[in-house]
Amino acid sequence: MKLLYHLKWTRAMNERTDIETIDPPPFFDIHVFVCCNRRPDGHSRGSCAAKGSEALRDYMKARVKEVKIPHARVNMAGCLDRCEEGPCIVIYPAGTWYRIETRADVDAIIEQHLVGGGRAEALRLSPRRAA
Repeated sequence: MKLLYHLKWTRAMNERTDIETIDPPPFFDIHVFVCCNRRPDGHSRGSCAAKGSEALRDYMKARVKEVKIPHARVNMAGCLDRCEEGPCIVIYPAGTWYRIETRADVDAIIEQHLVGGGRAEALRLSPRRAA
């Protein structure tokens, strides 16, 4: 399947056709991934689930539906490799990372990022890449 996609994409680029003729528009405009990875108690890196991310994901999912943000999806993610900074989320397509600790944090991100189109600066994580 991956090879077939690559061949279609290469052909489209060579023929200078629009890539949208190959790929349909995304199903969701906003995708929020909440890390719910759980490591054993006492693990040196910790885990987002042990810090309450599962309940925060459930709350965020319910709030996004209540606010009626169209074409948005809140999903559970496995390890996002920022364990020490968690609980963390990443929002695509922006690629913006946040740390969430409370329902108030979730509300701020919904209001400022998802509804307002800006960023919840006080909750942002650095854009660094994992080594």
